[in-house]
Amino acid sequence: MNAIEPDPGSDRPLPDPDQAGSTPLETTLTHRRSRREFGQGPISLADVSQLLWAAQGETHPDGLRTAPSAGATYPLVVRLSVAENGVPDLEPGVYRYWPGAHTLRTETSLPAQAELQRAAYDQEWVGEAPIVVAISGVVERTAREYGPRAGDLYVPMEAGHAGENLHLQAEAVGLATVPVGGFKDEAVASALDLGPERPLIMYPVGQRSSE
Repeated sequence: MNAIEPDPGSDRPLPDPDQAGSTPLETTLTHRRSRREFGQGPISLADVSQLLWAAQGETHPDGLRTAPSAGATYPLVVRLSVAENGVPDLEPGVYRYWPGAHTLRTETSLPAQAELQRAAYDQEWVGEAPIVVAISGVVERTAREYGPRAGDLYVPMEAGHAGENLHLQAEAVGLATVPVGGFKDEAVASALDLGPERPLIMYPVGQRSSE
């Protein structure tokens, strides 16, 4: 049921995620906020690794992930749009995250922030973010098991689980983010060349501004 993942040797390996962080979950929950203003500075590759792992990283030899999935069908696809100078160790562009290998594969050398901002009714924090994490879904992967409930409920619900994981992880490492669900589906699909995938939610991520 899962997509065949590429040879990890052909992609950009990410740093190993920290699975024993020092911030208590209760503290992260208490301080979690939607943050639309970003401070100056790029995002480190280590933080990129942590965010993507939190959203969809594998946590078990059988391929189980950080977020639950109906029937372990895992329909979600996570992409990372990196602005110019957004991540010191990554070229600007759009990358796909491969959970099993914990790697990034380049899909285009052009960042998508400007197009995604237009697609999201000109929400400026989308365009200003050094990185945007976009979550889409291959609904058919889950629909084979659950029929129409896949697209109506299970896949969007799974995106919510993954997105909240990412949001809490951003809070824990001192970054700012906000879930963005207000957008034109076809425009986001075009900006990220999603093909049959359904766009579900986006998270622009930046440094925390002074509060």
